[in-house]
Amino acid sequence: MAQPPDRLEPAAAAYSKGPAILIAAIAALGGLLFGYDTGVISGAELFFTKDFHLSPGGEELAVSGVLIGAIVGAAFAGQLADALGRRLTLIILATIFAAGAILTALAPNVTIFVIFRILIGFGIGAAAVVAPMFIAEMAPPAIRGALVSFDQLAITVGILVAYLVDLAFAAAGLGWRPMFAVAVVPSALLAIGMFFLSDTPRWLASRGRWDEAQRALARVIGPAEAEKELHGIRTSLQKEEAIPWIVRVRELLRPGVRWALIVGVGLAVLQQFVGINTVIYYAPTIFEIAGFKTASTAILATTVVGVVNVLSTVIAIFLVDRLGRRALLLIGAAGMMVTLAAIGFVFAIGPSKAAYFILVCVLLYIVSFAISMGPVFWLMSSEIFPNRLRGTGASLSTVANWSANLLVSITFLSLLHAAGNAVTFWIYAFLALLTLLFVWFIVPETKGKTLEQIELYWRSGRHWVEASTAERELSKQASGADDANS
Repeated sequence: MAQPPDRLEPAAAAYSKGPAILIAAIAALGGLLFGYDTGVISGAELFFTKDFHLSPGGEELAVSGVLIGAIVGAAFAGQLADALGRRLTLIILATIFAAGAILTALAPNVTIFVIFRILIGFGIGAAAVVAPMFIAEMAPPAIRGALVSFDQLAITVGILVAYLVDLAFAAAGLGWRPMFAVAVVPSALLAIGMFFLSDTPRWLASRGRWDEAQRALARVIGPAEAEKELHGIRTSLQKEEAIPWIVRVRELLRPGVRWALIVGVGLAVLQQFVGINTVIYYAPTIFEIAGFKTASTAILATTVVGVVNVLSTVIAIFLVDRLGRRALLLIGAAGMMVTLAAIGFVFAIGPSKAAYFILVCVLLYIVSFAISMGPVFWLMSSEIFPNRLRGTGASLSTVANWSANLLVSITFLSLLHAAGNAVTFWIYAFLALLTLLFVWFIVPETKGKTLEQIELYWRSGRHWVEASTAERELSKQASGADDANS
């Protein structure tokens, strides 16, 4: 690896939050693609289920096919991002998503439909890893939580846009095909926007492109801080070499880093096991069961869910670097547990006269999720892993997330039929309780910490140190490794 210059020339531009915010907003379009696809299926399935004459099992497969591709995409995302760079990877994924959207809209039968949904899934699964990673590696530590949460905000905006598109096309009688075709627009915006950005400082530094890394840092944190930050990046990368993927996985299982993987995968699985995407995917179906009798009124109620989701995520962006990650997770898990239990109770006594009460409970559930597990999982997945293992760690967490999503999505309708509406939601309420306990006993607070501080937290037995101390300790570890190898 090329060595950085002893002293880097300071950049001319003064520090401003504006560039960092703009960069985060562009990269977060990857989240918007994720959200749009998540939301569009809920309205479209009311129509393509009839067109393709699907059974409940066939409907679950059609809805969940995208998750199969997402698991594969997430598994390879870290390797792609490390090999090609975060920026180029996102451009390629946007192109894949656009192609998949067009081909899905043209699908003549359910088999072709599912195949192209899997292609779309590859794009959004990989983007779900790379977009938050890109933002985290570009963001100043003081506002990293808010900026990475842009990705979750974009997901909720994408869901809302999809609901509105579903509502418009359903009202116009245009069916499900144009609902999918609209996804070409955000795909093109992501590809064009990323074309004009540089790659992240940490990836550029890992390739020995120190001048470019310094300029990228200076753009978001100012020239003086850029030199300090680049020194910290150098010390954390000194031990990095071309390491095979399986070796990186084994390294994540070592005692010094194992807890990071436990937190990442644990939050990934629990984010889905609280049932969020069953509500998003099947919201119109839930509201029809609850008493909203027509497809249009069910989609309208679902659109209200989308609006509340966006507004709650905006609130989370303002709170995540103030209250911290843990506080939001604990508040949200408690809220989800109560609202899911309440929905189950109403279904147990009969929902025929409680449609609007169920709507209120669903909205409060969405608020609880959107201020907690929604943004905080993606944020923590992008920041808790060491620099040289971040791509692999984020990929494994996201594979776990999509796998849990697939499991929940393909069992939801079957679970409703087998266990009943009430028991189904009580199961999710119990899983929300497990989430509360997991956060309370295991998840650390990373608010305001540098990525290098977080790395040393794991390596020092889960103890926090000052940023300057973290830099010195990582430098010593790197020097020790160099001496051992010499």
